[in-house]
Amino acid sequence: MKPELHPTYQEISVTCSCGNKFETRSTFSDQELHLDVCSACHPFYTGQQKIVDTAGRIDKFQRRFGRS
Repeated sequence: MKPELHPTYQEISVTCSCGNKFETRSTFSDQELHLDVCSACHPFYTGQQKIVDTAGRIDKFQRRFGRS
């Protein structure tokens, strides 16, 4: 590797808006990173996600192709 070509890989502190904090490594230039959503509060990871059928697309698909 050529010297001074690659960014520095350093430890940073990550803080979510829900209050969750953890340490990781990154090429991010600051020592601290603030997130809006993390794995502790995201609905997909917490199991609170709801599937919303907008305009009956799932029903339309089922009628068109049918269940096998």
